Amino acid sequence: LLVWTTTPWTLTSNVAAAVGPEITYVLVENQGKKLWLSKGALHMLKGDYAILEERKGEELVGWTYDGPFDDLEATQSPGGYHPQVQVDTGASESAVEAHRVIPWEEVGEAEGTGIVHIAPGCGAEDFQLSKEHHLPIVAPLDEDSNFVPGFGWLEGKFVADVTDDIFAALEKKGMLYKVEPYTHRYPTCWRCGTELVFRLVDEWFIDMGPVYDKPREEVTPEEKERSLRYQIMDVVDNIRWIPEFGYKREIDWLMNMHDWMISKKRYWGLALPFWVCEDCGHYHVVGDEHELKERAIRGWEAFEGHTPHRPYVDNIVLKCDKCGGEMHRIPDVGNPWLDAGIVSFSTLQYRTNPDYWREWYPADWISESFPGQFRNWFYSLFAMATVIDRSNPTKQVFGYATLLAEDGREMHKSWGNAIEFNEAADKMGVDVMRWLYCNHKPENNLRFGYHRADEVRRRLLIPLWNVYNFLVTYANLDGWTPAADAFDPAQPEGPTPQVANPLDRWILARLNDVTARTTVALENSDAYTATLAIEALLDDLTNWYVRRSRRRFWKGEQDADKNDAYATLYHLMVKFIRLLAPFTPFVTEVMYQNLVRGVFDDALESVHHTDWPVTDESVIDQVLLDRMALARRMTSLGLAARSSANLRVRQPLRKLYVHVAEGRADLTPDLVDIVRDELNVKAVEFVDDPETLVSYRILPNNRLLGPQFGKLFPKVRAALAALPPEEVVAKVNAGEPVTLEVEGQSVELSPDEILVQTQPAEGLAVAADKVITVGVDTKITPQLRAEGLAREVVRRIQNMRKSADFEIADHIRTWFQTEDEELAQVMADWGDTIRAETLSDELIPGDPPAGAHVEPHKIDGKQVL
Repeated sequence: LLVWTTTPWTLTSNVAAAVGPEITYVLVENQGKKLWLSKGALHMLKGDYAILEERKGEELVGWTYDGPFDDLEATQSPGGYHPQVQVDTGASESAVEAHRVIPWEEVGEAEGTGIVHIAPGCGAEDFQLSKEHHLPIVAPLDEDSNFVPGFGWLEGKFVADVTDDIFAALEKKGMLYKVEPYTHRYPTCWRCGTELVFRLVDEWFIDMGPVYDKPREEVTPEEKERSLRYQIMDVVDNIRWIPEFGYKREIDWLMNMHDWMISKKRYWGLALPFWVCEDCGHYHVVGDEHELKERAIRGWEAFEGHTPHRPYVDNIVLKCDKCGGEMHRIPDVGNPWLDAGIVSFSTLQYRTNPDYWREWYPADWISESFPGQFRNWFYSLFAMATVIDRSNPTKQVFGYATLLAEDGREMHKSWGNAIEFNEAADKMGVDVMRWLYCNHKPENNLRFGYHRADEVRRRLLIPLWNVYNFLVTYANLDGWTPAADAFDPAQPEGPTPQVANPLDRWILARLNDVTARTTVALENSDAYTATLAIEALLDDLTNWYVRRSRRRFWKGEQDADKNDAYATLYHLMVKFIRLLAPFTPFVTEVMYQNLVRGVFDDALESVHHTDWPVTDESVIDQVLLDRMALARRMTSLGLAARSSANLRVRQPLRKLYVHVAEGRADLTPDLVDIVRDELNVKAVEFVDDPETLVSYRILPNNRLLGPQFGKLFPKVRAALAALPPEEVVAKVNAGEPVTLEVEGQSVELSPDEILVQTQPAEGLAVAADKVITVGVDTKITPQLRAEGLAREVVRRIQNMRKSADFEIADHIRTWFQTEDEELAQVMADWGDTIRAETLSDELIPGDPPAGAHVEPHKIDGKQVL
């Protein structure tokens, strides 16, 4: 037999050789020897060979052979050789006497030689085969991985040091065919990378009971009583899992796990309370410390005052109930997960204060990383709770995946991609770190790093701070303060302001809608959904509400509309930072101290002392929310249409045309005014027929339909072209199929099988989605052009104000020089507007005085200073 192995040291403990029953094996003559190996492994032979015979693996089963180390005492020992292990596979023969070929379905035909050497004392799979085939076991290693007595010249040698000695011994016996490098997966220490070896040891197990060959729902109560795994499954059924797939993973683990190993060969750990009699072998399990004290015949004094750990508990000797001999504790300690599993009882005084235990049991929520916990902590908690109380120890399990570096790899210092917590906290800030964790689906691995932190700052903290700064700056300029008559320290933003402006009512509706959504999400332990809602509100606040409301804060008169704007933004910011406080506790604390404690003397000390924000359902106007969403879609499409024609937004246009597929848009005049102002058009006109804005050309998707219909394709194309284009477009936009009649047959085309090409009407730039089509009039009159140039001048002066470090409220004097007649005329005709927009007390043609801030500019190709 030509046998192969990747662990030469295990050959010392060989008992059997395994073949695949259905694999074809051949007897070859090669270099003067006759060898059996799998036909699929012939490529590994050295030199020429001749095939003498072929057999299926099942025909080789039962053959006997001489092993490579049959001269060792260990391999000649009857019943196997395992002096440090108590194991019985039912074998009475020695390894030498047991040498035979056994079947194993896991043997690979082309891997190695197709014949696998089996050493039950050196590997889990081999050990399992020994139980199936009643093979003796030879266990060669002690706890230090040195060869035990009985292995002759190998005795006392470290397992990693004997490889060359094994090769030499095989060579001397004429039993070594070839040594070659072989790359394969092998266990290593997760800390230092050192290769590990498998060693046979005695351990203690909890019997999990049988797995029944039937659907779980058909298992009877009597059968469940005989199987702990099914009892635990019933407990798991009562727990909510986040994410939901965690439940299936736990059930799968319980269905497929072996008996639960509860012991460890370690020094420190929970001492297993098993005492064994030296004389008769009787075991006794001690129930508690009181029983231990009562039964102790020696050693209590050395233990008293200590926790039940080694070495103190091992001093105690008990008297055997069976024979009167002395009983000593076994040397094993408990598996750490055995200890962790009783936390639901040990920390809640289950045995000493049942009322206290009932008050706090079960836990509302537990959390751990998924990898490994289905078979570790989660499982141990459920197992212990099942055995002790037949109940679920927690109401919810919140699991999450793994933290990775930004490059998608695990973090390792040696790889240079590890980030320490303190380093990250200092460089990116803990608010950013917290948002990174919360704004992430927990079932997915989280890529953590500084680039993603920068994204959070840009997306969240900077916009948030800009809005806060905007409110504080203008409120200070105008001397505005919130009303104190209805201040509530627990809800410091006060009642929802009663306002008329649609922008105010809309943002307050959005605020309360998000408050409701965030509350529900957090109550369901769903921080990710909460962060999405919060980010969407912040985007609405910064990119729509504040931007559309700036002029209300800028204007000089302190009228009711301006006061409503302040009241709305203040109310929103205080409530918003309280929504954000659990996610970003530090930046929200800074804002709270200024916005609330800096204003109200009786404010609570911290934002984290306030109550959770309450949703004001009365202001969630869904009609207004829908209308504003429609207005924003129109605006977005209008901007796209302008961009397609290279028309800057500062350039006024004559008209925006709008068609809404569901009929005339139900927008109030004030919302239409918002769209008009945002798109810088003089008028908005709604049209009933989209073909006044765009014409459609309907084409089949040749790439998809050509191969599908073959010779029939031209007729399909013709039938499609015959349909009214607007009907086809409506169905495609709705995601519905289009039905054709081709040669008396009904043919159905899906939307992705149809191409829609658009052609804007003359003089229009058009953009559309599935519901809305908009077109902007691209003709620019001299009057519109002049106004556009004036807006460009305003922009340049505003930028110069920033460059010169003027405060927002500072008034300035502006000089300008230009040789362009058109631009000079614009400065004259639009001077009042330019002065008002830039807080310029004067707009003076000519040379600026010494010390003035001067910048040259080019506006539409025209030079101006």
